[in-house]
Amino acid sequence: MALYAIEDVMMTAPVIPVLVIDDAGEAREIAEALVEGGLKVLEVTLRTEAALEVIKRMNLIKDAIVGAGTVTNKVQLEEALAAGSEFIVSPGLTEPLGNAAIKTGIPFLPGVATAGDIMRGLDMGLDHFKFFPATAAGGIPALKALAAPFGQCKFCPTGGITADTAADWLAVPSVLCVGGSWVVPKGAKPEEIHALAKQATELARA
Repeated sequence: MALYAIEDVMMTAPVIPVLVIDDAGEAREIAEALVEGGLKVLEVTLRTEAALEVIKRMNLIKDAIVGAGTVTNKVQLEEALAAGSEFIVSPGLTEPLGNAAIKTGIPFLPGVATAGDIMRGLDMGLDHFKFFPATAAGGIPALKALAAPFGQCKFCPTGGITADTAADWLAVPSVLCVGGSWVVPKGAKPEEIHALAKQATELARA
């Protein structure tokens, strides 16, 4: 059984770092810098060959809540769970992946971009979603328009969000957190990541 509900994961901090890591040797220091800076929820995207090993190593960090992102099918879901993922994020929602994730009981945050996506999720018993790609899908006006007929739904916008725009997204009542890669710039040193994480934790929700 999952230790967390997806809303608990989303409410842990206002920003979920979206991590694309090529070298598993960097996993520990990145995770430590983020957690010490106040960002405990870490989304490791399955976009690199090192991703599953990164998840395993980050799981060793005290207080870290480590999940897998860019999960697109049941095989990746199984691999992510075997690596110790505590939540799952997907760029979209299909019935095979959704049903498999629900069956495991793992906190699951599927991506949506349209009313049809949300309705499909609601039919499956889901009401927490990743709005993706947030900026390209129409930005804040699009999310507000989508959220209006689905008042029970909560969102984590991800895709194109920056340190400068995150607060605007968090001011939307249906938004519990945002996802972003800006807190771990390519090649950043641990002290820089720590400082960016600390700034992110100070962002206020609606």
